[in-house]
Amino acid sequence: MVVLAACLGATGAQAAGNGEPSAETRTGAELVLRALSLLGVNYKFGGSSPDTGLDCSGLVRHVFREAVGLVLPRRAEEISRAGQTIDSSQLKPGDLVFFNTLRRTFSHVGIYIGNDQFVHAPSSGGAVRVEHMSKQYWAQRFNGARRLIAEGLGLERPAEITQAAALSAAALSAPMTPASLPLSGALLPRATGHDNPAAPSLNH
Repeated sequence: MVVLAACLGATGAQAAGNGEPSAETRTGAELVLRALSLLGVNYKFGGSSPDTGLDCSGLVRHVFREAVGLVLPRRAEEISRAGQTIDSSQLKPGDLVFFNTLRRTFSHVGIYIGNDQFVHAPSSGGAVRVEHMSKQYWAQRFNGARRLIAEGLGLERPAEITQAAALSAAALSAPMTPASLPLSGALLPRATGHDNPAAPSLNH
């Protein structure tokens, strides 16, 4: 059994005075775990379900809907207008990172998981995977980042989701070793196999 480990070390800020992870950190942990649980799901243009396949925006929408009950717009460019703009030096797990992969800005989106890595659904013939942002291809196409889970942005979260996120953050509080971190481009075995439908390349 493969254990999914999120890279929450230095960015796992704790609430002052009580040693507990902040609400923002707990939500970030839940988003990361949801994203990592989808590694290996086939890419499908326009896909919005892990059962049939996901594209980049479909992955992000599914993770945020399941983890925090937030329904995002369908296209990556529309999602890029949500939340608040942040600098790449301020990235925390659960933030969104955007890239120009179709010769237009904000045409691709992924979920930052820490350690300079993000999860995304790449293109036709591929599957949900982890990538390094420092890789030349992605570094040259990086468009910016947005934060949707910061406290004060008006995101209301059901009590059961808040509790699940707290448990996820607690499980991830132990120090991570390099061997436990997701490998760039690594894929995990699928629980069930799906045929990979034909799809236009990187058209989100």
